Amino acid sequence: MPAHAPEPSDPLARERAHLASSRAALSAMRADAEALDIGDVTANWVNAAVLRHQIDERIKALADHAHTPLFFGRLDYLRAPGGELAEGADGERFYIGRRHVHDEDGDPMVIDWRAPVSQPFYRASQKDPQDIAMRRRFGYTGGQLTAYEDEHLTDVSEEDLGTASKLLQAEIERPRVGPMRDIVATIQPEQDEIVRAGLSGTVCVQGAPGTGKTAVGLHRVAYLLYAHRERLARTGTLVIGPNRSFLHYIEQVLPALGELAVAQATLDDLVAHVEVRGTDTAATAALKGDARMAEVLRRAVRSGVTMPAEPVVVVRGSRRWRVPAHEVQELVEELLSRNIRYGAARDALPQRIAHAVLVRMEQAGEAPDDRVQDAVARTPAVKAAVKAAWPPVDPAKLVLRLLSDTDFLAEQAAGILTADEQKQLLWAKPARGVKSAPWTAADAVLVDEAMDLVQRTPSLGHVVLDEAQDLSPMQYRAVGRRCTTGSATVLGDLAQGTTPWATSGWAEALAHLGKPEGQVEELTVGFRVPRTVIAYASRLLPAIAPGLAEATSVRDAPGSLQVRRVPADGLDTAVLEACRNALEHEGSIGLIAADARLPALAVALAEAGMPCLSPGAETSEGARLTLVPASLAKGLEYDHVVLDEPAAVVDGEPDERTGLRRLYVALTRAVSGLTVVHAADLPGQLTDGEPEGA
Repeated sequence: MPAHAPEPSDPLARERAHLASSRAALSAMRADAEALDIGDVTANWVNAAVLRHQIDERIKALADHAHTPLFFGRLDYLRAPGGELAEGADGERFYIGRRHVHDEDGDPMVIDWRAPVSQPFYRASQKDPQDIAMRRRFGYTGGQLTAYEDEHLTDVSEEDLGTASKLLQAEIERPRVGPMRDIVATIQPEQDEIVRAGLSGTVCVQGAPGTGKTAVGLHRVAYLLYAHRERLARTGTLVIGPNRSFLHYIEQVLPALGELAVAQATLDDLVAHVEVRGTDTAATAALKGDARMAEVLRRAVRSGVTMPAEPVVVVRGSRRWRVPAHEVQELVEELLSRNIRYGAARDALPQRIAHAVLVRMEQAGEAPDDRVQDAVARTPAVKAAVKAAWPPVDPAKLVLRLLSDTDFLAEQAAGILTADEQKQLLWAKPARGVKSAPWTAADAVLVDEAMDLVQRTPSLGHVVLDEAQDLSPMQYRAVGRRCTTGSATVLGDLAQGTTPWATSGWAEALAHLGKPEGQVEELTVGFRVPRTVIAYASRLLPAIAPGLAEATSVRDAPGSLQVRRVPADGLDTAVLEACRNALEHEGSIGLIAADARLPALAVALAEAGMPCLSPGAETSEGARLTLVPASLAKGLEYDHVVLDEPAAVVDGEPDERTGLRRLYVALTRAVSGLTVVHAADLPGQLTDGEPEGA
């Protein structure tokens, strides 16, 4: 932008005027897109449809949301970025927002937060001003610009605000109603480094509760789409979440940043090749998720390959061409040694045999071409030889046989699984077919592995994997094969691993993912969870993740934690009272309880005339209370949390460590206040130095 004029007497009026002008410019940009006539610029209806779709997506991306600030900050540079500062001259001024807006002359009125010129908004400080004279943050109420706050980064006499910025704190602490929102206005320097990391490398983020790891991962996708749009438009991006409730909670973040083309799925969605209708014990599920199962499946897929015992004789016209059995056997052995996909090798074998026939034709003085080779490869004799030596494999039927046939499993698992482990894998009653089999979620992952052994899984350009600590090695492999030629952003917290097979370390997880070179970053400073709450929950860390650094929080919220013991017959009444008290405050309320307690609490809420939502359902001003099973609480946040009976949360899991981890998750879902209501004794790890009010 051109050098700006001196500030008027009322800076707030000037900023409001710029906001109004920017909204008008955005409206004009959208009107221009809507007015585009493609009637004379496309060669056919297919091109027209593609172009129309692109224009429609552009129109959606240019939507102006009245309650969403168009810009949230301003940078006043000492000089034009990359240029020299003439003596006595001003630099340039840039307004930083969620998307780019330009005027009718093409001059920028708002700069996209992902642009290089915007980076100092997140990273500049008095120690490293990055050529910024002043950083201005804006405060909004209902979409209206109401305040601003300035930091003069080159003035050493002025306090370096950092996270002490009142507007920054207000934005971080703003009550949450509705789905998860973006954090684009509050990204911190350590978060920004992760967001702007290059596309080529895989990044793993170990993030304590409240550190914003999920939001960082989503903003990283938005940044990569900005910086590498053409490449990722070809290869695709995917966000993988732990469950549908979580995906619904985060689904509006990327559209709010103008990104509409990112697919979202659960891991179960990715491996939905069979209908899941059964469940495994924790021990069996852990065994099926063990990395050793990959080798068992590899053996099983190749188990049908048979060395040819007969020659292949191809008849063409009056001539017979004979390829001896030992030569066909060499072709089969060569394909096996190359360790390529089973299906690709099976497709290659008829061409190899046909090539051997063509060599003989040439030796006899003929001059065959590629068309002859293709014709030979399709002859009945070659087809029969391939079918006998390298039979087709149906992945689901293969896994069904492994789990049903004792002898077949013993043959494939010899030296890999013990006899007891093999017994544990087998179904109590062999299934009659794929459709009637009692498939479990872990079985579906095995089928996915077998499918990849037969035919390579298509790779995406970038995959974001959230709550990754809960995945088994085989599940990591399922995700990894969907980004073999791309990169990944892995998000998780080892302390929140609530499956018996939860990963013990990120190096091991990255190895299973196929990205051993991935860089591990740790976020330990929380911005959402109050300090007293995170300190209380961290009492569990020595038992659930002894090597993990304790999280801290910049938020000091006195009175944000209450622990109440009540008589057993008064538990439900006390929980309802805590919910009523929470509803007196602004924002969303989450009532978290052990899964087994949900029916009783649902009845109590209904009888008390207190309507509640299900996890993932969008809260509103009229419906702010959500009843959350502890098993689905991970990744969700509420302004106020009422936690029902911690002992029941622990007892609801197959072992104490997993139960304590589940409790740690539940304790760290609160943004403003946490009330723990219990009748049974609290776990011993929490009672040391229990806060007042316990």
